[in-house]
Amino acid sequence: MAEILDRLGTEFEPWSRYTDDPFLLLVGTVLSQNTNWRNTRTAYKRLTAKFRTPKQLANANVKDIKELIRPAGLYREKSKRLREISRAVLEKYGGDLCAVLRKPAEEARRELLSLSGVGYKTADVVLAFGAGRDVLPVDTHVFRIAKRLGFASPSDDHEQVRVKLERIAPAGRRGQAHMFLIQLGRRYCRARNPLHEECPINDLCPIGIRYTTQRPSSHALKHSTN
Repeated sequence: MAEILDRLGTEFEPWSRYTDDPFLLLVGTVLSQNTNWRNTRTAYKRLTAKFRTPKQLANANVKDIKELIRPAGLYREKSKRLREISRAVLEKYGGDLCAVLRKPAEEARRELLSLSGVGYKTADVVLAFGAGRDVLPVDTHVFRIAKRLGFASPSDDHEQVRVKLERIAPAGRRGQAHMFLIQLGRRYCRARNPLHEECPINDLCPIGIRYTTQRPSSHALKHSTN
């Protein structure tokens, strides 16, 4: 995993955080569910131009939220979900999500998962990028790549994949692993028609090795001569 991250670090850049507010990070992550980043960003900017706090969103009309986040897709479900989350943060934590994030990691994770519509990935994104915890959020790209690389078994569920990846990811680099593996999945290790020959880690991947044995890619040739 360390070699993979080092290799991907020459190919991709870590993302810069679009907000330091953990509540808004939670909002953005909910918007990103089953949606590409471009549409997520558009919906996030539209929504936060009008509603930025748990109180504002908790008191907002669902129709208004729905119209603002329409670009993100699944806007009917997400509008209700965001208002429910906002009301819970307001009622349970006085509108201060930081109070949750100051708790021990596993306790904070359980609290986040108790919020409507917050799943494992969403909770872990908030912990990693909103609280600086060394966790590895697993989205669909990370889930798929972990199995293709042989770090997880084909039958493993989300939590089993997360535990196995966190065991092998170098300490302090789990958030980085999340970012780099997502970018790898978007550009090369796609769900359909993966670009095995162009992949920068194909010589470290069991599937990539099989595809490039007969005709090694330029990446494999370069790294095999180093």
